[in-house]
Amino acid sequence: MAQRLGTLIVPVPGLSGTTYPPGTQVAINGRGSSVDAFVDGDWLPLAWWEFAEGISEGAAEG
Repeated sequence: MAQRLGTLIVPVPGLSGTTYPPGTQVAINGRGSSVDAFVDGDWLPLAWWEFAEGISEGAAEG
């Protein structure tokens, strides 16, 4: 199964305390109203409205 990717659409703090800006690409695990997302090993618990699934940074610029 391929890894699901998404792009943050709002700033989101990770477990490490780092806040990731909109446009950051994340790896997504789970389904439903909340999912687990990861950026370089940092965990971000995301709500459905904090990310867009399947949109790459390059597509947003075009």
